[in-house]
Amino acid sequence: MCTNWLEKSLYGLRKTNMETIQRIHLSLLHAGRIRVGTNWKFDQVISPFARLYLIIEGEAMVYHQQQTFLLKPGFLYLIPSFTLSRYRCETEMEQYYLTFLEDTSTGISIFNQLAFCYETAAFPVDGPLFSRLLDINPDASLRNIDPKVYDNRANLLSFNQPFSPKPDARLLETEAILTQLLSRFILPDQQRSAGHSRITNQYRTVLTYINTHLHEKITVGELAALQGMHVDYFSRQFQAVLGVRPVDYIINKRMERAQVLMTTSGLTLQVIAEQVGISDIYYFSRLFKRRFGMPPARYRKQTGLV
Repeated sequence: MCTNWLEKSLYGLRKTNMETIQRIHLSLLHAGRIRVGTNWKFDQVISPFARLYLIIEGEAMVYHQQQTFLLKPGFLYLIPSFTLSRYRCETEMEQYYLTFLEDTSTGISIFNQLAFCYETAAFPVDGPLFSRLLDINPDASLRNIDPKVYDNRANLLSFNQPFSPKPDARLLETEAILTQLLSRFILPDQQRSAGHSRITNQYRTVLTYINTHLHEKITVGELAALQGMHVDYFSRQFQAVLGVRPVDYIINKRMERAQVLMTTSGLTLQVIAEQVGISDIYYFSRLFKRRFGMPPARYRKQTGLV
C-alpha cells in the first residue's frame, strides 16, 4: 500500500508506463546485415518509422535529437520516427539494422510517452536476436541503402502490404524480438525527467484528443477545457512540459500524419490536406515545406509516388 504522495505518484507512473508498453504494437519493415563505406552519407532524413542499429565493426556518425552519436562496435543505437537526422561514414562499418512502425491504442507515439536513451551497450544475446530476426524474415533486407529510395514507399509499410504468408508463430516471434531490442533503450523510472512523468499523466487526455481529431479543427480553448484550465495558463503549462506551444504541436502532428498518408496511399494532396484538418492546399504546402524542407508535390515526386 502506498503511504505518501511520492509513492503514489511513482506507483501511478509505473502503472501508466506498464499499460503503455502492454498496448504497443511493433511492425517490422526492414532488417538486414550490411557493410557500408563512404557512400553511407545522407542529410535531412525524416522518416515515419524508427530505426535501430547494432554495430559489428568499424565506426560512423549519426546526428539527431541535437546530439552527435559516434557509432561503435558492441553498441545499439535508436532513431525515433519523425526525427530529423543525418548519417556519415568516413571509412567502413558493418552493422545489423532494422526499421519498424509502432502503434499504440491512444495513437500517441511511444516516444512521446516514455523516456528513451539513444545509445546503449548491447547485451550478448542481441547479436543472436538480430540473426534470428533475419532468419525468420529473409526478404526484409534493403536493396538500396539510400533513404530517399526506401524510406517512403507505400509498398514497404506493413499496413499497406498484402497478406503475409508468414506463419503466425513467426509474426509473434518477430514482434517479441523487436520489443526486446527496443526495451534496451527505455530509461528506468528514476532516470526519467519530471517532464516525461507529467506528459504521461497530466497531458495524456489532451495528446490523445489531438491525435484522434487531426482531421478536424482543434482549438487551444478545447484543449484547455479538457484540462479544466484557463487558455493562457494551459498554453504556458503545455509549453513548459512539452517544449512547444499547443498550436505548433498540433501543426507538427498534422504534418506527420500527412507524411504517412502521402507514403502509404495514392490520395491526392488536396484530400490529404483535408484529412489532416487543413482545407487550404496552399497553406498546407507551406506548412509541409516548413516541417520537411520541401513542398509536398516535390516530396511525393522524389519518393516515386506521383
